[in-house]
Amino acid sequence: MNSTTRTTEKRIDVWKLTMTAMLSAIAFVLMFLEFSVPIMPPFIKMDLSDLPELIGAFAMGPVSGVAICLIKNLLHLFMSTTGGVGELSNFILGACFVFPAGMIYRKWKGKKSAILGASLGSFLMAAVSVISNYYIVYPVYYNFMDKDAILTAYQAIFPGVENILQCLIVFNAPFTLVKGLFSVVITVLIYKHISPFLKGTNRARKD
Repeated sequence: MNSTTRTTEKRIDVWKLTMTAMLSAIAFVLMFLEFSVPIMPPFIKMDLSDLPELIGAFAMGPVSGVAICLIKNLLHLFMSTTGGVGELSNFILGACFVFPAGMIYRKWKGKKSAILGASLGSFLMAAVSVISNYYIVYPVYYNFMDKDAILTAYQAIFPGVENILQCLIVFNAPFTLVKGLFSVVITVLIYKHISPFLKGTNRARKD
């Protein structure tokens, strides 16, 4: 390996770290731009903080996507209201979402593989959300909000649910799936336009 190649690889590594940091900061900010969804209980919010993670996974690989998710949640720990439990769950779900998407896209480049990988990641995230919420997040919520009150909030929307597990399957899993697919749609629409910048392609040509 000659010195020119080593210099080029070093520039790529620095650029990759820079983009990872930038996307992590954007994801962190997006966590605060959350909003309620009419068909969900008021304590469940929608945000687009998974979007930078997915973009990073496509542009720089699945590990970078997971790293963005990790950094975002580590930053959010400083203002956590769940003792880090919510951040842990968010990281687990985010990793389930972006890692398979990034792996599939890295192996088979193309728009179809990107949509397939991210869609599979969305389904995986939705499935894992039931387990994560039931065993990790909601037991913490019970310290701040009565379990029956949470169940009542769900039953006010759909009386057919009889316990928290049913609520998570009927409400949270579809909500998480739609949240993931929403990020997929936005990524597909904008990725082609921003990928040269994220990968440093324009910079490499100028140098």
